[in-house]
Amino acid sequence: MKRLHGAKAPHWKNTAQQQAVRIPIPPEVIIPMSMHIGAPARPVVKAGELVKVGQLIAEAGGFVSAPIHSSVSGKVKKIDEILLSTGQRGQAILIEPDGEQTVAEDLAPVPVTSKAELIDAARACGLVGLGGAAFPASVKLAVKDEVKIDYLLVNGAECEPYITSDTRTMLDDAESIVDGAEIVKTYIGIPEVVFGIENNKQECIHKLSGLCIGKQGMRVESLPAMYPQGGEKVLIYNITGREVAEGKLPADAGCIVMNCTSLAALSRYIRTGMPLVEKCITVDGSAVAEPKNVIAPIGTPVKYLFEFCGGFKKDPAKILYGGPMMGIAVPDTEVPVLKGTNAVL
Repeated sequence: MKRLHGAKAPHWKNTAQQQAVRIPIPPEVIIPMSMHIGAPARPVVKAGELVKVGQLIAEAGGFVSAPIHSSVSGKVKKIDEILLSTGQRGQAILIEPDGEQTVAEDLAPVPVTSKAELIDAARACGLVGLGGAAFPASVKLAVKDEVKIDYLLVNGAECEPYITSDTRTMLDDAESIVDGAEIVKTYIGIPEVVFGIENNKQECIHKLSGLCIGKQGMRVESLPAMYPQGGEKVLIYNITGREVAEGKLPADAGCIVMNCTSLAALSRYIRTGMPLVEKCITVDGSAVAEPKNVIAPIGTPVKYLFEFCGGFKKDPAKILYGGPMMGIAVPDTEVPVLKGTNAVL
């Protein structure tokens, strides 16, 4: 099979060897209702209400939507409109943390014994694609029974320069990635799982390959390091040789593509009941004093990430959500960490 070519973007994976460090709880979190493709979530809390970590604070606003949970314990200051990174205005829940990080009492492991329960779990977790697309995972997994899925392709390409947050998940929590993949494989009924990882991440390839030993229908594919290797259609072609026709979805080519960090989050939710409330984020760029991978509550204004990384050693010309190829320029450092934020540069 002939593989597609792409751009030879520089890697600049400066933080690949840096294990993620948890930042202090910020003095405020700003949690937008639009952190996913589809309808915004609808708040189910009010100003003045006390909330806990993992508590539902907004319900899904439709089929293509996702619920949202509090990333901190504290008091809801207000529900207000904020300027989103898209340039539009949207609702957000502003919470003043109490610093205690008290966990909601009703969180518990989630039993999954069927396809329907898996889809329900992905939805209840608030899980969206964590590679940046932020498409609700429950919708992706809700393939019709008559659609035959041959492959679950686990996207570990991380082809953008700078970003290493998926790399750290593959190195530090590979067991959760494999567990999540096994759960999806079992209950969606997929015969083959392929972990697609670029060949500039040999440690990740070695780690995941070791965990695949003895697991039927599960393997790692080493891919050329190029951009856009992590694009769904490119990944599908380069691993399976199949093309996704114009206007069609990966499922039409017999594939489901999921980001490696998404699968790890799904596994953790099923095992513990803790929904998606925090993210591993690469903080890097030529203006950042001390580039790091950090773990931060969703809703943390990015200024606190930069502050934790020593601030700026020179004035930044531009600040991005994501990488330099597909990232979105943001208006200021007040914008919050979103579900799909894998880097701020």
